[in-house]
This record gives sequence, structure tokens and C-alpha cells, in this order.
Amino acid sequence: MMISPAICQALPKWPILLRLCHSAPRKTTQLKKMLESDHLEFIMEAHNGISAKIVEEAGFKGIWGSGLSISAQLGVRDSNEASWTQVVEVTEFMSDVTSVPILLDADTGYGNFNNARRLVHKLEQRGVAGCCLEDKLFPKTNSLHDERRQPLADVDEFARKIKACKEHQSDPDFCVVARVEAFIAGWGLDEALRRAEAYRAAGADAVLVHSRRADPAEIEAFMRAWNDQGPVVIVPTKYHTTPTDMFRDMGVSMVIWANHNLRAAVTAMQRTSRLVFQSQSLVQVEPDVAPVKEIFRLQDDPELEEAEKRYLPSK
Repeated sequence: MMISPAICQALPKWPILLRLCHSAPRKTTQLKKMLESDHLEFIMEAHNGISAKIVEEAGFKGIWGSGLSISAQLGVRDSNEASWTQVVEVTEFMSDVTSVPILLDADTGYGNFNNARRLVHKLEQRGVAGCCLEDKLFPKTNSLHDERRQPLADVDEFARKIKACKEHQSDPDFCVVARVEAFIAGWGLDEALRRAEAYRAAGADAVLVHSRRADPAEIEAFMRAWNDQGPVVIVPTKYHTTPTDMFRDMGVSMVIWANHNLRAAVTAMQRTSRLVFQSQSLVQVEPDVAPVKEIFRLQDDPELEEAEKRYLPSK
């Protein structure tokens, strides 16, 4: 059983919960160990409470709180149209129903260093294990857009943003990942290395190197030049045919499967809606959708049923 640091602090006089707090590794510690592991680690995208629970039940040791996916399920664009408070609210629901760490895609930190360090404070309160900040200008543009401007932040200013977050976090294991967008902006290897080294020196727990090429050439070049200066995270959405063992051979620390639960859900919902509309019947779709009882299970309805027996008056 995992008890979040926020609950531990709120209930210091409950001996059973206190023992659980001390015996279970914090979510932040779990994420930090994954980033520093000698083995390649994987985290999977989720965008709300039920998808987060599904990711954990599938066996993943960590969850990627995707900015694209969270904004999409709210029906808005991945251009900071969802406010940081709305994103944090969604992430809180995800954290409440899972025991594995969440690394939140926090875009640019929603402003300057002050906005970013306040975000860290709020994420810690909600039991979120870490955030990933990208070195773009606010509001951001999704990195996978073709032929769109991708203006980058000043290196020194962004490094100081990372420094501010690290110096103001309460939990020493809370992780701040610095996302390097130099390849996305077309700046090349030298700029990617310059930025990654600056962010690592500022205290980033890892760097995320992003590329939208269909092959891993930019990632390979970066990993050779990086020379194991610290953990590196990648997002192989575009170069998805690359064998995973190649990432191991490169020395990559963590792979993020960044948006496939959202995309799978969209495909399934489009198909189901079309079939029901065209047939004016549920006959064709019922065999292919989850039973209502499975939804109840994912919602932990059995716990409520037992609680009602305990706390509601009997008839």
C-alpha cells in the first residue's frame, strides 16, 4: 500500500498510517531510482484517473502525465489552452488512484521561474513525483507539428528556472527533468549538447532529448557526444520502429510511450460512435466494449459497498 507524503503529513497521529508512510518508498524516490537505474526503464502515458489506473495494472512502474493527452481529453489544443491549475487537477485524480510515480509533462512551467517553482510546490502537495520542463517560450507549440515555429527559451534563463525549482522543492527526491528541444527547432547537435549540459549543471535530475525524425539518428548522435554525463530520457513517438535494444545499447535511461492510450481511446470511441449511430443499436458494439462491472471495478466500487455496510444504518 502506498501512502502519499501529503497524507503522511496530514495524519501524523495515526500510528498505522505512520508506519506505512515510513515503510513504503515515496513516489518521488521510486521515480528517482528509475531515472538512475542501470536498466532501461519505461513509463506509459495516461491522461485521467481511469487511464492512470489501467497503466499501473498493466505493470508499468511509472506514468507519463502527457500534456498533449490531458489537453486533448479536455477538448483543447496543446498550446497551454488548459491552465496549469486544470492540468494539476487532472493529475491529482491520477495520483490519488495509483501507487506508482507520475512524471508530469509540465510544458514550460507555465511562465517564468516563479510560476515553475510554485508548480513544483503544488505537485508535491498532490503526491506527483516529478515534472518535465521544456526549453521553449510560453505558450508552447507541440513538438510534433510540422512546419510550425518552435522558438526556444534563452539557455541561461531556462537553466535558472531549473535551479529555482530544485532549490524550492520540499522533497529531496522530487525529480525535475529538463527537456531539450534543440533538434525540434532545427538547431542541431552542438546546441542540443550546450543546452543539456547547462541544464544538468543547474541541477536537472535528467535531460529529455526530443526528436521528430523517423529514425533515431539525432538521438544516437547525442548519446555518443553526451558520454554518460547523466540520465537521458527519450520519446520515440516518431521513430517507433526502432528496436528497443538499440536504446539500451545507446545508454538511454528511460523511454516514454507518450500518447498511445489517448490515440487508442480516440480510435475506439470513433468506431463505437459511428456503429451506434448507423445501426441505431448496441448489438454490434456490446461484445467489444468493457462490461459495466469492469468500470465499477476500476472505480473501486467494492470498497464503497463495504464502507456502506459499515457506516450506513441497516434497514
